[in-house]
Amino acid sequence: MLLQEQDIFIRPYELTDVAALLALRLRNRTFLEPFEPVRSDLFFTAEEQQKQVESARADFARGSAFAFAIFLTDNQQMIGRVALSNVVRGAWQNATIGYFLDQQHNGKGYMTQAVKLALRYAFREANLHRVQAAIMPRNLPSIKVVQKAGFRYEGTSLRYLLINGVWEDHHIYALTSEEWDGDESDLSYSI
Repeated sequence: MLLQEQDIFIRPYELTDVAALLALRLRNRTFLEPFEPVRSDLFFTAEEQQKQVESARADFARGSAFAFAIFLTDNQQMIGRVALSNVVRGAWQNATIGYFLDQQHNGKGYMTQAVKLALRYAFREANLHRVQAAIMPRNLPSIKVVQKAGFRYEGTSLRYLLINGVWEDHHIYALTSEEWDGDESDLSYSI
């Protein structure tokens, strides 16, 4: 499966992605630290990244989460990750979206493109009704991403997630299938 828009494409992780994922994580360890849970040195090893990829693939197969690696179209370099996690079925049909991008590629619109592709998967393929994002108020670039992708602000959850050792407040944004514009003018999609 491959979802493509303009400059980037996303696809589910493959076992051959471990080395590229490890390099991406190592290159951005300090940059991402203020926005993620505390990670031990073990996390930044090939063995642990192998486990991450295997877990992502198993979750995808079960339908409990849908993690995608983000690649540049021109040179096929892995530059990030976008994931629909915590999938809940039944009356809610909801998932949370999370993402990160290589620091050197920030500010180019790549993450907005990746989020739009993940939303297309969420609403078209996974048949979800709602996708929500939780973002620390100080993470203005991430807030811009969800706003450009059409999410609406719902409120603030106090001490929502343990990030870098601190219980951080998060703004909650959401988008439902009825609100999604589904603009596919620049999208390419194949399964």
